Amino acid sequence: MINREISSRLAAGHGRRVTQLADAAARWGGQVPEDPGITELADLLEAAATNAPDRPGGPGHTTRALLAGAVEDLRAAARLGGLLPAVTLWHLQRAIDQEHTAHQQTVPAQRQERER
Repeated sequence: MINREISSRLAAGHGRRVTQLADAAARWGGQVPEDPGITELADLLEAAATNAPDRPGGPGHTTRALLAGAVEDLRAAARLGGLLPAVTLWHLQRAIDQEHTAHQQTVPAQRQERER
């Protein structure tokens, strides 16, 4: 009973994070398929990292570096597959956090460019 409950919660968390990452990939201009896999999302964010402006961000992290970190975590999650669901979720959450930070860095810079 406990294992089933934990499995259900992990599966729900996995689904939410994949949806968040699909939204993030779309925000960076990616053409997200209807039911994307983790590898497809990694490919989309990798393309975004290649095209992203290399703006400095927090302590030594550029937008490209943050997106590259997100891609690494997505690839790690894809390699794990369903073997270690909690670890896979950790990698997915880390990818979300890195993408979010990268996006937050670009928004103020885009506003400044528009104001010029």
